[in-house]
Amino acid sequence: MKIVVADRDGVSHELDAVEGWRVMEIVRAHGVKLGAECGGSSVCGECRVRVAPEWQSKLHEPRNEELDRLDEHLAGDDERLSCQLIFSEELNGLTLSLPDAA
Repeated sequence: MKIVVADRDGVSHELDAVEGWRVMEIVRAHGVKLGAECGGSSVCGECRVRVAPEWQSKLHEPRNEELDRLDEHLAGDDERLSCQLIFSEELNGLTLSLPDAA
């Protein structure tokens, strides 16, 4: 199973993904630079990713805590916290990009 991530330089990375892992963990395990000062507890909002339009409806709805972090960072409608996305077989091929650094 795979996740495709475009880094902040626009370079695309096809990453092997593990079911049950947070998307943040998968991206970081492959060495793609992604902030996550809070370690995945939805506090810092540094692990924001843009989700390709065709994948947005396949993700669960964000919880209020995630929505609060996204609002604090003035995130776009296509952004999610990668620490809140648990990879599953249904997300095989998930396509993301990292937003520009703030």
